[in-house]
Amino acid sequence: MDIPRQSKPRRRQFKIALSTLVTLAAIALIAFGTTRLKPAAPGVERSSVLTGTVKRGPMLREIRGAGTLVPEEVRVVASATSGRIEHVLVQPGAIVTADTVIIELVNPELQQEAMDVEYQVRAIEADANNLRVRLESERLTQEANAASVQADYQQAKLQAETDEALAKDGLYPALNLKLSKLKAEELANRYRIEQKRIEVNAQSVQAQLAAQQARVTQLRALLSLKRSQVAALRVVAGTDGVLQQLQVEVGQQITPGANLAKVVEPSKLKAELRIAETQAKDLQLDQQVSVDTRNGVVPGHIVRIDPAVEQGTVKVDVALDAPLPPGARPDLSVDGTVELERLADVLYVQRPAFGQAGDTVSLFKLEADGKSAVRIRVKLGRSAVNTVEILGGLQAGDQVILSDMSQWDSVERIVLN
Repeated sequence: MDIPRQSKPRRRQFKIALSTLVTLAAIALIAFGTTRLKPAAPGVERSSVLTGTVKRGPMLREIRGAGTLVPEEVRVVASATSGRIEHVLVQPGAIVTADTVIIELVNPELQQEAMDVEYQVRAIEADANNLRVRLESERLTQEANAASVQADYQQAKLQAETDEALAKDGLYPALNLKLSKLKAEELANRYRIEQKRIEVNAQSVQAQLAAQQARVTQLRALLSLKRSQVAALRVVAGTDGVLQQLQVEVGQQITPGANLAKVVEPSKLKAELRIAETQAKDLQLDQQVSVDTRNGVVPGHIVRIDPAVEQGTVKVDVALDAPLPPGARPDLSVDGTVELERLADVLYVQRPAFGQAGDTVSLFKLEADGKSAVRIRVKLGRSAVNTVEILGGLQAGDQVILSDMSQWDSVERIVLN
């Protein structure tokens, strides 16, 4: 008896169909899994980034600023009169004293005016002497007249007394006695008038002499002014020090009050620092400062803080508390480090490439394997020159990337190669 057998072509077709279904299912599963995968983390060269370790302990807050050494006192030598520069006797850098002549001016008109005033003073002094002699002569004449009248009065008085005595004895007529007394009274009145004239004349003499003396004094003052202006044609330093700057040239015409030169005392210098306005809010008077002159570090303290901001910086004057090293001179470039405060126990790390005190920034924290880093949010606190306080987001021992990672702002994780 024959047994019916299945057809081989049908079995083959079933296997092919089954394998096709399995393949399609696998492809679908792979495609679905691929869509669920996260993009691969980009690689970053480890040598191209700077890392720092979070620490806990004391932290010194400091800020820095560049500046120069400037004199504590600068004496500006100005012209007291107009003139033309004839000679420059001292060049910048020379040591001068208060009486050192640094510039000679010429002004012929001023010199002529001084001579004219001197002749006027001599003439008015001669007039004053002549007036004094004339008034003295007039005084003597008046006193002589008064003395003559007094003598006549005394004589008439004696005559009247004599006539009165004779009249009592009936030896002299009564009419003549009256005439004698009348003459005596007249001379007495004349003598009193002469005395008053002498008093009034004395007052007049004093007034005339005072007026003349006022004119003499006025001209003498003018002469003194002209002489001082002529003397000022020889310009002196006015103080001991070093001639720092000369602002004129030979032949130049100048006016009164024009600045000619600057004299400084090189041993009395201070540091003038410029601090960024974003950091200047913590500055206070008397804060300690270390001034680096490139030839040594000199301690100092803040004595003045400029109230205005200029080109994004605040000017700070620092008085030096120790002698300057050899070679220090005005306009020498220096760096200053201001000590703000010492924090006893804080969490801190080296300052990242961006972020200010109080900001919340994104940093990449290295994972435990040290081969990858993930982005985290970190709250910054008070900052110093090289370090910044950590208020949140990190713990002691954590390592973070401090370099500028702005090109990786779109990723949350990187791999260090």
